[in-house]
Amino acid sequence: MAYEINEQKKVGLGLIGFGIFFTFLAVILFFDKGLLALGNIFWLTGVALLLGWQSTWKLFTSNYKGTGCFALGLFFLFVRWPLVGIILEIYGCITLFGGFWPTVKVFLFQIPVVGWIIQYPLMFLNRLKGA
Repeated sequence: MAYEINEQKKVGLGLIGFGIFFTFLAVILFFDKGLLALGNIFWLTGVALLLGWQSTWKLFTSNYKGTGCFALGLFFLFVRWPLVGIILEIYGCITLFGGFWPTVKVFLFQIPVVGWIIQYPLMFLNRLKGA
């Protein structure tokens, strides 16, 4: 097995899932600041448990542009500017985790139902490019 999933990583994945769920719920409920804060806390704790504390520290200290945008987004969330905060956090996450997208794509393609749903539009677009 390429990646060993122990109990700590399972908890980390669960916390990331809860963080995404609470953030999605907060956006649906017109950017509720309490749910956004809770989602961010769950998400950050989940990333730290999934990657490990040292790897998380290296990730956030190696890319100051992404870390700065993410931290500024958190600040704007806490001072009640949720739309600006979410936009900055999304940009910070894309900048921080940009190197992980190929790995995530391969992982998503291997999930039975999700992989099929994702692959068909991509295959259709590739056929249109070739035609």
